Amino acid sequence: MRHLLSMAVFFLAIGFVSSCKKDVKGTAAKTTKAVGQAATPAGPSKAYSINTGSVNFTGSKVGGTHMGKLNINAGKVAANGADIASGSFTIDMNSLSIIDLKPGEGKEKLEGHLKSADFFASEANPTATFVITSVAKSSKPGMTHNVTGDLTIKGITKSVTFGANVNNVGGNINAVSENFKIKRTDWGIKYGMVGENLINEEVGITISFTAKPA
Repeated sequence: MRHLLSMAVFFLAIGFVSSCKKDVKGTAAKTTKAVGQAATPAGPSKAYSINTGSVNFTGSKVGGTHMGKLNINAGKVAANGADIASGSFTIDMNSLSIIDLKPGEGKEKLEGHLKSADFFASEANPTATFVITSVAKSSKPGMTHNVTGDLTIKGITKSVTFGANVNNVGGNINAVSENFKIKRTDWGIKYGMVGENLINEEVGITISFTAKPA
């Protein structure tokens, strides 16, 4: 009887923790095994170099959420007008910053932990990459394209598909993805999945960049 009561308390506690954990907003991205083959333009296209860009992310745990940012430090795309045909970019993992905390309020501690081996191991893995493997027209409201690409984090590569709004303004390519969600465990990031520090498996992501003619 005591054993059954202990088990009941345990499962009630798990249910309470799960109900307190805040959900991450966004559309669940389709994630599959890596494609391994970069897209190539099927027709005439122009080369562009990514000038500025970022990957914004949102994570949550019991008690709240935090928002962060990573810089895109190099990249290129090929496009015909506003139709992206191929491309790739590199993400600087050591640029990670938490944007909803001020210095001295836990910002530095959280940034250091996310860069540690518990999460991104940015010293050993200073960059992540995204390589477009296919692009299709999108019927999603506010989105012009569906982009599929191989995302590599900590040496693990998975294919991810998400919507994006792509425009050609003044001769430059401006691209902003929808807010989409991926599961960090797909890239081997499993810290905080159980116990008091229960952290949501899902991470919200928004990618944006501007590319100028190369």
